Amino acid sequence: MKKTRSANPAARIAVVAGASGLVGRALARRLLATPTYRSVVALTRRALGISPQLVEVPASFDDLATVLRPVAGAAVVDAYCCLGTTMKAAGSEAAFRRVDHDYVLAFARWAMQRRAHRLVVVSALGAAAKSRVLYNRVKGETEDALRGLSGKTLVLLRPSLLDGPRAERRSGEALALALTRPVRALLPASIRPVDVEDVAQSMIDAALARDPARVIMSASMHGAARRVVRTD
Repeated sequence: MKKTRSANPAARIAVVAGASGLVGRALARRLLATPTYRSVVALTRRALGISPQLVEVPASFDDLATVLRPVAGAAVVDAYCCLGTTMKAAGSEAAFRRVDHDYVLAFARWAMQRRAHRLVVVSALGAAAKSRVLYNRVKGETEDALRGLSGKTLVLLRPSLLDGPRAERRSGEALALALTRPVRALLPASIRPVDVEDVAQSMIDAALARDPARVIMSASMHGAARRVVRTD
């Protein structure tokens, strides 16, 4: 794993919501290899087995102040949110909204109460509160609520189709990846499938940047993992 440089290796703690997902797992691994962070805490509903150095706490979004007591004394906290599901996995529109809207906002509220230095949230390409597509509409509504809550602390990422090894099979996504693979180099960077490692590294880069873009589009994420400076 490549590592980023650090000016103060003992100063920060990273907290990850959604660490069991595709982007979240890649992010947790990369954070553990980033010397800037003295500790990485993951909110999770099951043991991840990523590393013994990862601090895992219950993903109880109704009581984050209690489960996240391990970071209460940290000097600087960066909050990373990779929460997301699908209608099929959630089972209903209400259950989908609970994860992609309510839990995301609960995490953001905790981050603001904790005075997090940065809140970095994975949204989606096409997010728009007035969209006719439920998925994009909920993502857009969540973005709007986050802006009102988090202000300049917030950075949003809008990746295109994610390319990486999912634990669960998403047939539509798998088909889209297969169909685009032969012509991927010809697709505009804005809609080209993006590797999860690039998304994860883009999140870290945004958190550690002095003045990051407030919205990071998919086109600028490509190649982020390869650009990390080696220190090992």
